[in-house]
Amino acid sequence: MARKILITGGAGFIGSNLVDFLNSHAPDWDIRVLDDLSTGKESNLKGAQCDLTVGSILDQPLLAKVTEGVDHIVHLGAIGSVPRSVSAPRATHDANVTGTLNVLEAAREFSVNHVIVASSSSVYGSNPGLPRNELDWTRPLSPYAVSKQATEAYANAYFSAYGMSTVAFRFFNVYGPRQRADHPYAAVIPKFVAAALSGTPLLIHGDGTQTRDFTYVDSVCEALHRAIANRMRYEHPINLAFGSKINLLDLIEQIEQILGRALAVEHTESRTGDVKESQANSSLLDRLLPEISQFSTTEGLRATIRWFQSDASADD
Repeated sequence: MARKILITGGAGFIGSNLVDFLNSHAPDWDIRVLDDLSTGKESNLKGAQCDLTVGSILDQPLLAKVTEGVDHIVHLGAIGSVPRSVSAPRATHDANVTGTLNVLEAAREFSVNHVIVASSSSVYGSNPGLPRNELDWTRPLSPYAVSKQATEAYANAYFSAYGMSTVAFRFFNVYGPRQRADHPYAAVIPKFVAAALSGTPLLIHGDGTQTRDFTYVDSVCEALHRAIANRMRYEHPINLAFGSKINLLDLIEQIEQILGRALAVEHTESRTGDVKESQANSSLLDRLLPEISQFSTTEGLRATIRWFQSDASADD
């Protein structure tokens, strides 16, 4: 059955990959994208079948215009950086918390009864337990983490208060093609890959023993596709990761093995708000969405490096 989908932040890294995934797996679905292009790029949607509206989720009249008539909303629009939130907490709050409220209110106004929102593993914060279960206590360490806890809490509140079908996925260090490395708040994998390909040292904040549960973007897109198709709703957040755990030094070693050469590394001070360890308990995801494809870190890194190499060639 044809669906009408609104993707906020749909010109960004995850959003544009989701547009491509839906075009491929549900070609009859009508996709609208709302993105202010602050971190997303119009070129990410080149060749994609979607209608792009350039604007902000903080622009309520514009948000209402693109929401009217859709069947589902996938809310990915956010300022997605821990360090940036430490530098500019109010901007993060406005985009991530007020923006989420605006999206949910627009959905309520136009009877869009299915909204999927993106939360983050950062909400676990200083909780030392590993792997982290969705019912474990949370203790955010940054304004970004607080904003994502508010995002998922608002979705859950609209589930309870208004009967809206909502689900919040906690993303764990998503990576893959189109993830930007060219800004000060870039994530670690694109920064490492871009530095490796340019021959500059890889910068590690801290000693490199901090661990992450990296998730390849195609797995995220598949989960979101199935959540839309099944009109999935759930009363509390779901970890969207597979329980992998790798430290940054081992990550660099894998990049070295793929490229076939040693890489220079520099260490600097740890950053405020960064979590030392991260690993998901994936049992709930396995139960609710057992079909989701998993990619090893090596598989994902190979695909990511290929994209960075092809993107560099296209720019030459």
